[in-house]
Amino acid sequence: MNEKIINSQSLKLITFTNKGIYCPQGKFYIDPWRPVDLAVITHGHADHARWGMKKYLCHHFTKPILHKRISEDVEVHSVEYGEVININGVKVSLHPAGHIIGSAQIRLEYKGYVSVVSGDYKVQDDGLSTPFELVKCNEFVTESTFGLPIYNWLEVTDLNEKLQNWVLRNQENQKTSVFIGYSLGKAQRVMKAVEGMGKIHVHYSIGKLNKAFEEVGIVLPDYEIPDFRESIKHVAGDIVIVPPALLDSNVIKKIPDVATAICSGWMQVRGARRWRSADAGFPMSDHADWKGLLQAIKATEAEIVHVTHGQTEVFSKYLNEIGIKSDVVETLYGDDDEEEKEKEIIKD
Repeated sequence: MNEKIINSQSLKLITFTNKGIYCPQGKFYIDPWRPVDLAVITHGHADHARWGMKKYLCHHFTKPILHKRISEDVEVHSVEYGEVININGVKVSLHPAGHIIGSAQIRLEYKGYVSVVSGDYKVQDDGLSTPFELVKCNEFVTESTFGLPIYNWLEVTDLNEKLQNWVLRNQENQKTSVFIGYSLGKAQRVMKAVEGMGKIHVHYSIGKLNKAFEEVGIVLPDYEIPDFRESIKHVAGDIVIVPPALLDSNVIKKIPDVATAICSGWMQVRGARRWRSADAGFPMSDHADWKGLLQAIKATEAEIVHVTHGQTEVFSKYLNEIGIKSDVVETLYGDDDEEEKEKEIIKD
């Protein structure tokens, strides 16, 4: 067993290049940030799925997201979770990452050696995304967005109850509840959490991506898409969901009797960026927390773990200290890119 692993490691099933994560045997990239011939995509967020690739490969649920966020004309081939395809001799399969709908860990197998590129993931079941699936491997590529012990998420039911109670208080005080969260992932989780509590209005960037959910058969609560360029007095007392780029914007100021809440993992810390700009903050994240990261990594039984983005130095150092060989790899993944994409969508 050990001899096979050593020989397979010399093959370098994945390498880290200036274009992205590359599989030299398969001649394809995973979540590349520069144009390539074939890109295997972990999920539809803008920092992992970029414009300019000749061909894209992703999960069935991610396909409509790529068409809506990149272009209807891009060539996308999609597969089911667990379906194995052969790319130049490399066995490739996608497995649930639990991050957002269609998010996948990319499993590569070549000559008995297994590498898994996890993209972004969480082990907590949010009730909307396909739950995280453990995939054992020799080599694991992990994020570490919230790779510090201070980040420990509430149970989803407890978090949803907090959102519901906040809406109830606002209704008692004749306030309009405005939630701020990414158009893909958090916005839909908020919709499900407050379903039945009042009329829901969403920004058109959220409505555009809601269509991607609906196309793959995921039922969301009823919602309306108001024209924020016109008078929106009719949303008074209701529930409104907008992307982060609109925080402190004129759009928010037009909403009557507004109370705002930021939904983000960064709200775990009261001194988080822009906390003072909102009336409330809820630690809702589509990333694994500290315990979730460690749980997933240990369960893979990987001999080497590459940490690609987030709290990379601290988290990698901790892994080495507890006996898990780890290194840090620089990439262009991260939430800031997603926020920039939100701004682009709103300008369109």
